[in-house]
Amino acid sequence: MSASFCFRLFFAFFGILLGVVPRFSNAQTAPVGGLVLRDASLRTDTSTYLLSRNTVPVQGVPTLYFWYRRDDETVELRLYPANPANAKPVRLRRSPDYQQLDSLSKEDDGSLRTRLKFQNLTTSRFLRLVVEQASDSAGRTPSRQEVPLLPLARTSLALRVTDNELFVGEEKVFELTSSNPRNVHTTGEWMRGPEFDYRLVAEANGTLRLHVLPNQLGVRTLAVKLQTERPTLVAGNRLSYQLPVLKQEFNVKASRLRFLSPDQRSVTMDDVSRRRGVELILDNGRSFELHRTYRIEDQEEAGGALIAEIFTRQYLSNDRVLCYFRPYNIHRQTAGYLYIKENDAPRYLTNLDITPQTVIRNVQVLHRGGEWTPGLSVSPGETVDVRLEGDGLQKARISFEDLPVVPSDSSVRTDSRLVYRVHVPVSFDKRKSTIYNLGQPTGYTLNIKEFQRPHPLDFVSVAYGDAARPITRLNGPVLYDGTIRDVVFQFNPNGIDKADQLYGKQYLTFEIRTVNSKGDLVEQRAVESLLVCPGDNSPRAAFYADKQCRTDPLSLNTILSRKTYDLDEWSRILVTVKHQASQYGETGYTQTVELVLKRRYKFDIDVSFPAGLLTRKQGESSYGDLGGISLATLAQFSFYSPNKINRLRPYKIGAGFVALNAFNLGSSSANRDLGLVILGSVYPTRREAKFTFPLYLGGGFLLGTSRWFYMLGPGIGVRL
Repeated sequence: MSASFCFRLFFAFFGILLGVVPRFSNAQTAPVGGLVLRDASLRTDTSTYLLSRNTVPVQGVPTLYFWYRRDDETVELRLYPANPANAKPVRLRRSPDYQQLDSLSKEDDGSLRTRLKFQNLTTSRFLRLVVEQASDSAGRTPSRQEVPLLPLARTSLALRVTDNELFVGEEKVFELTSSNPRNVHTTGEWMRGPEFDYRLVAEANGTLRLHVLPNQLGVRTLAVKLQTERPTLVAGNRLSYQLPVLKQEFNVKASRLRFLSPDQRSVTMDDVSRRRGVELILDNGRSFELHRTYRIEDQEEAGGALIAEIFTRQYLSNDRVLCYFRPYNIHRQTAGYLYIKENDAPRYLTNLDITPQTVIRNVQVLHRGGEWTPGLSVSPGETVDVRLEGDGLQKARISFEDLPVVPSDSSVRTDSRLVYRVHVPVSFDKRKSTIYNLGQPTGYTLNIKEFQRPHPLDFVSVAYGDAARPITRLNGPVLYDGTIRDVVFQFNPNGIDKADQLYGKQYLTFEIRTVNSKGDLVEQRAVESLLVCPGDNSPRAAFYADKQCRTDPLSLNTILSRKTYDLDEWSRILVTVKHQASQYGETGYTQTVELVLKRRYKFDIDVSFPAGLLTRKQGESSYGDLGGISLATLAQFSFYSPNKINRLRPYKIGAGFVALNAFNLGSSSANRDLGLVILGSVYPTRREAKFTFPLYLGGGFLLGTSRWFYMLGPGIGVRL
């Protein structure tokens, strides 16, 4: 085979490849199932961008670009179907990158219109619109076309410096102003250079901070090269992520003493570090001599306090020196620089924290609504503040065994004090939670103590004849018309604890008194330390197990010697239910139940002395003269006021005998007689009166004259 033939064959094969590769590439971006869109447009509040005109190649794929000003930009989308006459519907597939505000509506020009609201345009990647057209009647695969999108943003960045003096080895921070700070790419990494080191940091509030560290003396120009998250469009329809270079001129001065950076920012001072020292790496001071001890003081002048010593061991390959650092006093970087001296003459500057060994001397707990207390008892479901006091706590890493620490704005972290907010889960199944520092026990523990708080007494109910009622609903005396067979107190353990509110065991005291109708004490009893535990509905029910927990009702008749059914009318049963203060450290709740044996009427034999009675006998046309003092013995009913306790109404009704003029001895012609009568009387209702003067009205039958008669008049009553 000749060489010319081989060359012709090679070029023919190469030409075939050139023709196939573009078609293969276009096939990757071609619509699936046929062309769906003829064109598409995005309209913002300032411009309109067409798929047929406003595209740029992104990795070889034509991409529709548009300018945006806000991360949640709202745009109008118009879709132009490739075949408007086709009746197959077109829809826009959903995407988490945007929210479709309207359904697709057909416009007069044949396009389909909707509105989109984007989400986080600055950070979203690989934006695209996926348009689908339903399958035809033949059942072929639905057509689908993807429209890649590229948001473009204009971003300006400026650095304004009021003081352009810098010092070698000293870091300085400047604030950058930007029209779109979210679009500025920040990594927080140092960019190293021969003249300056710098890094860009974005704070949580969106502020951009430029950290600058000069390396060389003299007037130097800082050139900061930054990039954007979203590109901009430059000449030639090209994309650019590069921001204009920020340039700022600084006058870099040398410090009188060179600053040597240590590889550690903190050293712990303890017996080991004081005697053996801590390995520390410092910048090479050039004039360092190996195997020599240098003094470190906290002032430039001679005679300062000895803070530490440095013993130089050997040079390292990165132009640094390995030393032994022996601390003797505590120092904070905020207190100022440390001076490395040779024969009382300062040679270099350095700075680091020298902190004491972490020692916890005191732990206190703050309960909600209380004060700091040395008692380390906490309860399940409770959130408390734990304060640790001691030395060297700034570097402590405190943890609580199986208890989460709740982030709080009021947390304190100083070298002598730490405050943590700790939550004790309701399901916590241990009796103690050890406090650790760096995984080692500190010797302090939080004791898990069940809640023991007084609960309102609505979980106690009383039954005295009717259905049981919570004692908290008995406001005032209860008048009961009938015999009280027994007074029974029942307990509802499931009414104590709730899922979000725990009270624990309830220690109750019952004080029982019975008094008669006159208020005289009949009997007095007391039940001490009656224990009621929360029921099975409590999330801590398993931890309340106690043999003394009361589950059965409390019957007063098992306590009283004179039973409730044997009490006289208008007797009162007074039961005071209260929490046992010694178990809670507070008074708790108190509720008094007062039951009164009510009666509607009273039957009694009454002896009175009617006087001055007007009587009218059967057959007589008028009342006779006023009679003398008579004697009445009546079996009569008295009636009680329904709304008062042991208060009689002012009237009585009775039947009995009346001896008319029984004490009228002065006249021999006295009209004496004995009659059977039915009398109604009206009495005064004053309790303290011993003598009363009732009024009588009634009638009856005279036994002596065998005649009916009527009588009306006053009388004299005697109360013994």
